[in-house]
Amino acid sequence: MKRLGENIVWRSRNYRLQFASAVVSALGTAAAPVAMAFAILYAGGSGTAVGLVSAAGTVPAVLFFAIGGVVADRLPRHLVIVAANLVSALAQALFALVVFMESVKVWQLVAFAAVNGLAIAFRMPATEGLLMRSVDRADASKAFALFRTGLNGAQVAGAALGGVLVAGFGPGWVLALDAATFLVASGLGVLMEVDGHLRKRTGLLTELREGWTEFAGRRWLWSVVGQFAVVNALGVGAFAVLGALAAHAKFNGAADWGFILSCDAAGMILGGLLMVRLRPKRLLVSGTAAASLPALPLAAFAASAPLLVICAASLLAGVGVEIFSVNWLTTLRQEVPHDKFSRVAAYEALGSFGLTPLGAAAAGPAADKIGLDRTLWCAAGIIVAATAAVLALPDVRRIRRTADSPK
Repeated sequence: MKRLGENIVWRSRNYRLQFASAVVSALGTAAAPVAMAFAILYAGGSGTAVGLVSAAGTVPAVLFFAIGGVVADRLPRHLVIVAANLVSALAQALFALVVFMESVKVWQLVAFAAVNGLAIAFRMPATEGLLMRSVDRADASKAFALFRTGLNGAQVAGAALGGVLVAGFGPGWVLALDAATFLVASGLGVLMEVDGHLRKRTGLLTELREGWTEFAGRRWLWSVVGQFAVVNALGVGAFAVLGALAAHAKFNGAADWGFILSCDAAGMILGGLLMVRLRPKRLLVSGTAAASLPALPLAAFAASAPLLVICAASLLAGVGVEIFSVNWLTTLRQEVPHDKFSRVAAYEALGSFGLTPLGAAAAGPAADKIGLDRTLWCAAGIIVAATAAVLALPDVRRIRRTADSPK
C-alpha cells in the first residue's frame, strides 16, 4: 500500500519546495498578528491603532491583486514569489527594528503593513498559479489537500507559538522571526525550476482584460466566487465580531471563544485530510454545498445552543471550507488555461475576499440595531440562500471531474 501522498509529494520538485516554503512562511505569518497587536498595545496604542495597522495590510493587497496576477502570468512564478517574500522580510525586519528601539509610531507600522500587503498582492496569484503547474491533473486533488493541510497546521501552530513567544520574549523577537521565515521561504523559492516559458507581453491593460474575459466568461466561476464572497463576509468577517459578542454574552468570554475558533482550525485540518482520500465526481456541487457549513456556528449561537454543540458546528464549518477549497482548486486546475492561472486567481481572490472587511464592519452596528440573535440568524440564512442560488445553476452542476490523465 502506498503511503499517504507518496505519489505526489516526491514526484514534483517544485511541489516539494513550494510546500516547504509555504509551511515555513505560514508559521511566521500566523504569529505576526499577535506580535503586531501587542507591540502597539505595549507602546500605549489603542484598539483603533491596531485596527488601522491591520487594515493597512489588507487594502494594498485588494487594490493590486489584478496587477499581481498579470506579473505572475508574465514572469517565472517562483521568482515572483521570491521577490515578494524578500519584500515581506524587509518590511517585517523594519517593523521588528522599531519595536526593539522602543520608538513605535503608528504611521511607521501602517507603512510596513502596507508594503507587506503589496507583497501579498503579487505572492498570492503567483503561488496559486505555480501550485497548479507543479502537479499533474491526476494528482491535483490530493496535492491540493496535502498542501492546504500543511498550511493550516502551520497557521494553527504559528498562532499558538506567537502567543507564547510574545509573552516570553516580547513582540520584537516574533516579528524578527517572521522576517527570518520569509528569508528561508525565499531561499527555497530560488531552488525551484522555471514553470514554462515567458509569454510575449501585450500590454498591461490588454492582459488585465484577457484575465477578466477568462474570469467573466465562465458563469460557474464568477457565480461560485460570488457565493464565497458572501461566505467570507458573513462566515468569517461578521462571525469574528458576532461570535465574540455571543461568547461574551452567553458563555465565558475570551476563553470559550478561543476554544470555538480552535475547533474551526481543527476542522480545516480534518477537512484537508479527508480530501486526500475523497474524490467526488461532481466537484462544484460537493464543494459549493460544503461551503454552506459556516452557517452552522452562526445558527448555533443564535439558537443559544450549548458550548459543545457550537464547537461541533465550528468544527464542521472548518471541514466544509476545506472541502470547498480543495474541490475549487481542482476545478480551476482542470478548467482554466495554465497561462491565465494567476490572472484568474487574482480576480478570484479579489472577489472572494473583497467583502470580508465590510462584513466585519457591518456586524456590530447590525447587532446593535436589530439584536444579536437576529443578526446571527440573518447571516446564517443569507449563506444558505446564496448556496442554494449557486447550486441551482446548470453551469455549476455540469462541472465534473475529468479522467485522471496528466496534463
